[in-house]
Amino acid sequence: MKLIVDANIPAAERCFGAFGTLTRLPGREISAEHIRDADALIVRSITQVNESLLAESALRFVGTCTIGTDHIDHAALARRNIAFASAPGCNADAVVDYVLSSLLILAERDGWSLLARTVGVVGVGNVGSRLLARLQALGVKTLACDPPRAAAMGEKGDQAFAPLDTLIERCDVLCLHTPLVKDGPHATYQLLDAQRINELAPGTVLLNAGRGDCIDEMALRGRLAGKGDISAVLDVWENEPSIDASLRDLVALATPHIAGHSLDGKLRGTWMIQQALADHGGQVAPEAFTDICPPPAVASLHLQEALPLEDALRLCTRAVYDVRRDHDSLQRQMHRQGVKVGFDTCRADYPLRREFATLMVRLSGGAAELEAPLRGAGFQVQAG
Repeated sequence: MKLIVDANIPAAERCFGAFGTLTRLPGREISAEHIRDADALIVRSITQVNESLLAESALRFVGTCTIGTDHIDHAALARRNIAFASAPGCNADAVVDYVLSSLLILAERDGWSLLARTVGVVGVGNVGSRLLARLQALGVKTLACDPPRAAAMGEKGDQAFAPLDTLIERCDVLCLHTPLVKDGPHATYQLLDAQRINELAPGTVLLNAGRGDCIDEMALRGRLAGKGDISAVLDVWENEPSIDASLRDLVALATPHIAGHSLDGKLRGTWMIQQALADHGGQVAPEAFTDICPPPAVASLHLQEALPLEDALRLCTRAVYDVRRDHDSLQRQMHRQGVKVGFDTCRADYPLRREFATLMVRLSGGAAELEAPLRGAGFQVQAG
């Protein structure tokens, strides 16, 4: 079997080498010529798997080591009877880590408390549901919006979900975690349009780690450049990698679509596609997830005395991941290399990052009272 594999997929040789011969290529450079005689194509989100790419291919399997699939033309795959698999949930925890790191940094920088805010979560799939669970474990008041799930639940949906406009009215923080849906009753394209962006209350924090096209970026840029009375955290953008540099300079934290780029999430995605490819060929997958996941560089942290919860959260979070590193890297690379190349360089050369769950927080003395919230935030905890 001949496999074409995105060069940024970790552990590819270990997970896919047993299936055949691997050719590693940068995701944006994979072309129809490369896959013409290939049996399998393994990608991440930057490779557009569409009619033009597949036109002359002999592919039998396509896998994307990502949650999202809007870069995949499912109809084109179906017409050619090409099997497909994605990795839903593989990096959901990494995205939640990104959100918590971002909000804790903004709270400290701007002098407000996350624990005193009301956070609205738009899109309650793998990421949104986990974010809600962690926020609620910390005692943060939350509201959720997910019209497709509300419709599926019928009457129960009114008890679990609220309309988006209610979240805009009642929430201090609005987090978007929706897929990109361009048509139909639950379209998310420019879900936050000019009118809704204008309706955001002063002081609102808007965070988008879903899909860039879900926000009207022109309207957001106008609000930030004009009144300048809201804050934005953007990990996803319209027209990636040629993003709007003027908008980048206005947002509080700007990152290059890396919210889910933990090593753990990437390895989990690789492992899940390995499982799917093995199932497709009636084979046994060669690697277990624990076999390909290395130990973390920082394995434990010991807190011995009581301290305010948000200070403890910031301390533990930064021991694992500080989103400001990615914000600074994007600014630096874009100034050095230009917008498009700088954006892609940040993604291609992304440094090692682990998830909160890889850190064991040991508690003793007065710090033992932090056990429940730190565990709820996603860390391993050992008290006593």
